[in-house]
Amino acid sequence: MTQAVGRSNPARRWSAPGARASTPGMMDKDTMGPWARSALTLAVAACGAGLAWALSFPAYLLTGPALAVSLAGVAGLRMQIANPLRDAAFIGIGIGIGATVTPETTAAMLRWPLAFVAMAGMLVVVMWACARLLRVVFGFDRDSAILAAAPGHLSFVIGLSAETGVDTLRVTLVQSVRLLALTLIVPVIARLLGMEIAANPLSGSGVLGWGAFAALAAVSLAVGFALKRLRLPAALLIGAMVVSGLGHGAGIVEGGLVPWLGLACLLVLGALIGTRFTGVTVAQVRATLAAGLAVTALATLISAVAALAVASALGLGTATVLAAFAPGGFETMIAIGAVLGGDAGFVAAAHVIRLMILTALIPAMLGRRAGT
Repeated sequence: MTQAVGRSNPARRWSAPGARASTPGMMDKDTMGPWARSALTLAVAACGAGLAWALSFPAYLLTGPALAVSLAGVAGLRMQIANPLRDAAFIGIGIGIGATVTPETTAAMLRWPLAFVAMAGMLVVVMWACARLLRVVFGFDRDSAILAAAPGHLSFVIGLSAETGVDTLRVTLVQSVRLLALTLIVPVIARLLGMEIAANPLSGSGVLGWGAFAALAAVSLAVGFALKRLRLPAALLIGAMVVSGLGHGAGIVEGGLVPWLGLACLLVLGALIGTRFTGVTVAQVRATLAAGLAVTALATLISAVAALAVASALGLGTATVLAAFAPGGFETMIAIGAVLGGDAGFVAAAHVIRLMILTALIPAMLGRRAGT
């Protein structure tokens, strides 16, 4: 699974002060199957979405479920989204976002390479500054600080942490705090900047017929599996975006998702973000929360400054570059980009390139001699 919301089972060698011992408990006695747990998770997510809507929180279909499911997981409930349901949501989101393709998207592509060069420089600054913060303020060792500071590519980071012998759980928790915090922070920043936030960006002015939707979903599934064989992140989501974008751009199909389906897909994605905290104790979260929030704040500040500068210099939409440069989860930032009315193609391309840059940058930083 991709870095934004995929679950992992790292070797939990690090224990926070006051953490519970790893003994059989409530979660071990849970005999619910994945679909029953998915139903429970979605019920919690729906409550979170309802509360976020009542509080007028931006992007409530993502932020509310993410926070509610995270809290439920830390409280001891086993939160899970079954893989078929996750994949179906990714395809639905991809089709809905692909329906927003316009001729202006192609024209903007000519300015993309310069933005990606600026993003590469921004990633170097983020990695160095955040790693330094973790070492000086929070006492992380050198390698743990570098891995915890990485603004993305979580599955790759976890793999490297296992190979380098660092505290995998500590790194994973800092990264998980980053993912959740960015899901909550980016919409708030967008609102403070006066950007319009759509409740359901997957449903346009027209409605895609069920026959056309089924055809797009079938082709998207095939393309997604092909991309997965190439190890492309979020393969099903990107495949659906490409297929839907080409279909809508060529005038073969028209319209977005049926409104209730678009809402459901966003709800599933929000819930999926929160499942990362299942099995984590309150003590473990408390011990890494300050470090995670500090890294998130610093990375967000650097990314926002770079995004605003690039948007102004290249004439790109502020919402588009903000979502593209944000150091959050792949699928989540693409969805938030759509919620903000940004260019989905640019956001997706930026996050793919971000992972490619990090694939080279993280090992390069780990390979440097300590003290340099």
